Amino acid sequence: MDRPFNMPDEFVDAFAKAGASLWRSLAWPTNDERDGAMINSSLASSGRFAELQADYLKGLYQLTEHLMTSAAGGQGNGGTEPARGDRRLNGTEWRENSFYSLLKQSYLLNSRYCTDFVEALDMEEKEKHRLRFFTRQLVEAMSPTNFIATNPDVIKLAIDTDGQSLKTGLDNLIADLGKGNLTITDETAFEVGKDVATSKGAVVFENELFQLIQYEPATEQVAARPLLIVPPCINKFYILDLQPANSFVRFAVEHSQTVFVVSWRNPDASCGHFGWDDYIEHGAMRAIEIVRSIAGADKINVVGWCVGGTILSSALAILRTRGDESVASVTLLTTMLDFCEPGDLGVFVDEESVRQRELTIGSGGIYRGAELGFVFQTLRSKELIWPNVINHYLKGKPPERFDLLFWNADVTNLPGPMYCWYIRNMYLENNLRHPRRLTMCGTPVDLGRVDLPAYVLATVEDHIVPWRSAYRTTGLFGGDTRFVLGASGHIAGVINPASKNKRSYWVSDGRCDDPTTWLAGADEKLGSWWNDWIAWLKPRSGEQLPARTQLGNNLYPPGESAPGRYVKAKAN
Repeated sequence: MDRPFNMPDEFVDAFAKAGASLWRSLAWPTNDERDGAMINSSLASSGRFAELQADYLKGLYQLTEHLMTSAAGGQGNGGTEPARGDRRLNGTEWRENSFYSLLKQSYLLNSRYCTDFVEALDMEEKEKHRLRFFTRQLVEAMSPTNFIATNPDVIKLAIDTDGQSLKTGLDNLIADLGKGNLTITDETAFEVGKDVATSKGAVVFENELFQLIQYEPATEQVAARPLLIVPPCINKFYILDLQPANSFVRFAVEHSQTVFVVSWRNPDASCGHFGWDDYIEHGAMRAIEIVRSIAGADKINVVGWCVGGTILSSALAILRTRGDESVASVTLLTTMLDFCEPGDLGVFVDEESVRQRELTIGSGGIYRGAELGFVFQTLRSKELIWPNVINHYLKGKPPERFDLLFWNADVTNLPGPMYCWYIRNMYLENNLRHPRRLTMCGTPVDLGRVDLPAYVLATVEDHIVPWRSAYRTTGLFGGDTRFVLGASGHIAGVINPASKNKRSYWVSDGRCDDPTTWLAGADEKLGSWWNDWIAWLKPRSGEQLPARTQLGNNLYPPGESAPGRYVKAKAN
C-alpha cells in the first residue's frame, strides 16, 4: 500500500499543482514593480481583492457582534446559513450553543472567503478549475463536523457509550487502513446474482474480454430487433440490474425487448496487454455480430453508457465506414464524445501525469480499480467520503446497507495500455471529435459516419459527464438525434425507474449549437425519461414476433446462468 486509501498519483500531483497555481497567483511583484501592493495582476483587480477583504472583515465584525449579543442573552442576527441542501450544520447544538454557533459561523465565513477568492483570480480556466476543485476539497475536509472535538453529536455519543463508540471507530479506521480502502457501505450485505443482478438469463458467449448475457423474455411477443447494452468497463454492469424495482434491464424486457448485455471482465495481471482497439473489435463489434446472429434479425438497437458509449460510438463509426448497416439505432447515456469540457475529472489530467502513466503501465500492466474508485469518491466527497468518516470512524457505527453504494464499492481494474490510450486521446487531446484524426482497428474514425437515429441522454447535475459536453454529440453524429436532459446526476439520473416515475426531464424538437439556448427552449416533463425512451425505441424495433423460450442458438448455446462469473470477480 503506497498511500492510505489508495490515493492515486494523479490526485497527489493535481493537488500539488493547484497549490502551485495559487502560489503563483499570490506572488509578490518584482523589485521594479513593488509599490506596496501585496497581490499581483492574477486577481481580477485590486479593487475586487479590497472588496473581498472588506466583506470578510464585515463578516468577522458581525460574527463578534452576534457572539456578544448571544452571551448577553439576546438573539443576535443569526449569522450565515449553510447552502441549500447542506445538512451538516443543521442540528440544534449548532444553533443554540454559543460555542458551536461560533464554530459554524467561522467555518462558513472562511469557506465563503476561500471560494470567492478563487473565483476572483484571473487565470487560465483549466488551472482555475483545478484550483476551484481542490479548494472545495479543502473546505469540505475542514468542516467542524469532521473532528471529534468539534462535533457535538460525536461527543454526546461518546459520553453515552462510555467511550465505546470512539474505540469502535478507531478499530474501524485501523481495519480500513489495513485494507487500503475507505468503507462506504456494508460490502457483505449483498451477493451478486442473489440480491443484485437477479434478472433471469444466461451467458451465450465469452472471450478473454467479456461475457455476453441474454435475458429471458417476459412477454409472449417480442420485437424482431434485439437490444444490446454496452456498459462502462470502469464499473460493473449490474448498475443496470440492481433490484427488480429499479432494473433498466427488467424494464426493457417487460417492454418486449430481447435484451443482451456486455459483462466486461475485471482485468487481472494476465489482461495487462489489452488496448483500446481490443475493446472496440473484440468487445463492442464482436457483441454486435453475435447478437444479430442469435436473433436472426436484419438489424439491432444498441445502448452505451459513459465510457461504454464512447467505445460503442467508436465501433459504430468503424462499422459504418466499412459499409456495415447492422445497427438500426443508438442510445447514449451520459456519454462524452467531445472532451473539451471534461468536468472535474479533467483536473487530474495533464501532459505530465499522462506521460508518467504511459511510462509505468502504458505498455503493459494494470490500473487498479481502488485508485480509480478513490478519484470518483473525491468528485462527491461531501456525500461519499466525509459522512462515512463521521459515521464509521468518529461514531463507530457500522456502514449502511445500500445497493447503490455496494455497486459503487465493487471496483474494477483497467488494462494499462487501454487506460493510457483513452486518457491521452480523449481527455488530454480530445481527438475523437475530429474526423479521421484517430485510427482504430485499422480504420480512420469519423463520428459523422454514424448516420443512425440517436437518443442522447445527459443529466443536469452530472459531475463526470457535464451535460453541455454530452449535448455536443448532437453536432458530431450524422443522423437524426433526440437530446434529452434528465434531472439529478450521473447515476441517479439514469437509474430513474418508470415504476416510481420520479424527477423530471427536458426535451425539445429544436436544434441549435448552444446547449444553454436549447435548454431555454426545452419543455420540462414530469416523471422518468425511461418512458420517453421506450416510446422512441419501439418504432425502431421492428415487428412483433413470438418470444423464443430457448436462449442463444446452435452456434452460441447458453452456458452459465446470468449474471455470469466475470461480474463476480473482485479487483485485487
